[in-house]
Amino acid sequence: MLRVLHVCAEVFPLLKTGGLADVTGALPAALQQLDCQARIVVPGFPAFAKGLARQHLITELPPMFGAKRVRLVLGVLPDNGIPVYMIDAPDLYDRPGNPYANASGQPYVDNDRRFALLCWMAVRLASGADPSWRPQVLHGHDWHAGLMPAYARQAEWSTGHKPAQTVFTVHNLAYQGVFPAHHFGGLGLPSNFFDMHGLEFHDQISLLKAGLFYADKLTTVSPSYAQEIQGREQGCGLDGLLRSRSHDLHGILNGVDPAIWNPATDTALAATYDSNDLQGKRVCKAALQRETGLRVQDKAPLFGIVTRLAEQKGLHLILAGLTELLERGGQLVLLGSGEQALEAAFRAVAAQHPESVAVQIGYDEAYAHRIIGGADVILVPSRYEPCGLTQLYGLRYGTLPLVRRVGGLADSVVDTSLENLDDDRATGFVFDAFDPDAYVRALRRAFALYARPQDWKQVQRCAMAQDFGWENSANQYLALYRSLLSA
Repeated sequence: MLRVLHVCAEVFPLLKTGGLADVTGALPAALQQLDCQARIVVPGFPAFAKGLARQHLITELPPMFGAKRVRLVLGVLPDNGIPVYMIDAPDLYDRPGNPYANASGQPYVDNDRRFALLCWMAVRLASGADPSWRPQVLHGHDWHAGLMPAYARQAEWSTGHKPAQTVFTVHNLAYQGVFPAHHFGGLGLPSNFFDMHGLEFHDQISLLKAGLFYADKLTTVSPSYAQEIQGREQGCGLDGLLRSRSHDLHGILNGVDPAIWNPATDTALAATYDSNDLQGKRVCKAALQRETGLRVQDKAPLFGIVTRLAEQKGLHLILAGLTELLERGGQLVLLGSGEQALEAAFRAVAAQHPESVAVQIGYDEAYAHRIIGGADVILVPSRYEPCGLTQLYGLRYGTLPLVRRVGGLADSVVDTSLENLDDDRATGFVFDAFDPDAYVRALRRAFALYARPQDWKQVQRCAMAQDFGWENSANQYLALYRSLLSA
């Protein structure tokens, strides 16, 4: 049975700051259903130390990367029993704040060494650190795992033996793990790795670039994004490298875990429902309106936003179109946090229109489910979007996505054009140009369709019939792993 070790910084449900955790929580479980032994290795952040079940010590190691004590512990995820190796190194990981920054939001200055240890340990596991289980493939996720392929290449060069095949997945190319050049000496790599053909990136080091350069295969989280990042507009300075590796780059759309996101079984909702009986969705909408203090009404659509508050997400388009939304009788519920200026702007709008706009700054998983279940439309008008999961959740819950035609949004939502409605293919509202006028035109189409209840229900049912489960994505990853092992 093929053995794969996922290398990552977050895993749902124990630790989540964004969609990455949803992927790393669901993909290993989906692989387990396909005759593939999948395990995970993570830093020993407090959430993992407290949340992993059945922990026991595998090995102790000498001080390294600034940690005086390093222990490798094996536990399991409490919800599905997936085995997880945790690196117990309190000097590096036992800190307040989120995994990447302190309580004031400042990134930890030693993040390069904190995640270097994660990557180094993954390669040690591929070299036999746990005598009872040895992965054949190491699969790293985002910049935190970028050094893993570099350490694997170093091990191959120094021993003449390749410890494992390596796959590196870009979840968002804009986050690159860039550090000053003088930090290179603390990574334990040979000097020739600090090179244009290696970690060097504009006289600095980039952990993401290390993954892109040294991994055997590259993936990203949608077919469209795989193409987009090879161009200058979305390549973030790495488009040349990505074009040179285009034959190794695969776009595999993320999936949705049906055990977590299913309106027929979701205990966070005020009422459950499915595509054959949507009455429960009306109950969810009224419950959400009451919970947020909005006017209880069903004559106009309720729009939902669950997102990081960042420029990437197109939130200024939503603010620019808010007058149109409110004048047409619409309502808006937002859950998210991020840039202070955007937080303040949405709070101000909510204060001005308390019966029509509700804003909660922060993140609450159960509340996110209630928004997805109770809203009529989920707004994802992003400048760029590698995959996006929110629109996939919206489709599953009959909450029609309003999205820009980019990245994974383009790959997953079909616009309500007349011909798509006639062919029973429409699942949401799609616009092209990243400007307020294009967004508002899509917004007006949402209001127009909502005024035609039978057509609205037709689109809802078509949306809910889409299959974005993890099985298809996991099969594509499994085929990629097998191609590496058979090469």
